[in-house]
Amino acid sequence: MPKTPKTNPLEMAYDAVDREYSGESAHTRRQLVGAAALGLGGLAAASVPGAALAAGKRRGSDPNDPQTILNIAATAEVLATIVNTVGAEEVKLDRTTRRNVKAAAYEELIHYNVLEGLGGEPVSKKIWVPNAVFKNATSLLETLEVGDQIFINAYLIATTVFGDAGDGTTARYTAEFMGVEAVHRALARQSLGKLGNDRAFMKYDDTEQAPGAPNKGKAGFTDVTVAAQQLQNAGFGFGEKGATPGRFYQFDEVKQRTPQPKGVNQITVD
Repeated sequence: MPKTPKTNPLEMAYDAVDREYSGESAHTRRQLVGAAALGLGGLAAASVPGAALAAGKRRGSDPNDPQTILNIAATAEVLATIVNTVGAEEVKLDRTTRRNVKAAAYEELIHYNVLEGLGGEPVSKKIWVPNAVFKNATSLLETLEVGDQIFINAYLIATTVFGDAGDGTTARYTAEFMGVEAVHRALARQSLGKLGNDRAFMKYDDTEQAPGAPNKGKAGFTDVTVAAQQLQNAGFGFGEKGATPGRFYQFDEVKQRTPQPKGVNQITVD
């Protein structure tokens, strides 16, 4: 029986990469697939977030498969390292807040290194950051408040998936990551004059109820690819320009100047 021709541009892109680069490693082909998908611009954002495509994920597969989770988490930590490092450099902050943002930059970089060791592959290390993020302290801290909540949600998904799969060690790692992201969110809110210690439980897929939250009323998610989509909707771009004015930052360049402030401890996972 003849095969039905593919008409979906994303699947055509997958097949073209597989044919053209069949002699390359699986790692290289996955990166090329992600780049091809991002090159489709609005189509990629409207169907499946670009970061999810970095996993080489085909249509119909479980969006919460472990490799997709690791890839999206690694991409998010690339973005977070850049935003906190550059934010501490360029935005006028009080002394305590600047110390906390610097510490967050270092911690996000450590998270990335662990995720990379677990096999996580970011869709891109070239990140488009909206200019508005670094406009002033309020803009930076509100970005961190919302971004850290997205990370909390994603790491709660990761903990569930790895735990259900019987991989208790990785589940514990992602739970540890989630706890740190919760601290980052709390400190951002506190620096904005809001109640930082405002949760009895970390928010999963419920609607955001926190008073003063920029994303109040926004629902959480149970599909980890939505984390990437929400970041794209906020104007960030992974290997391509985002939807709002900004500029590209290269992770491998920025991480060279990521601060390592004194006082940060527990810098390895048990």
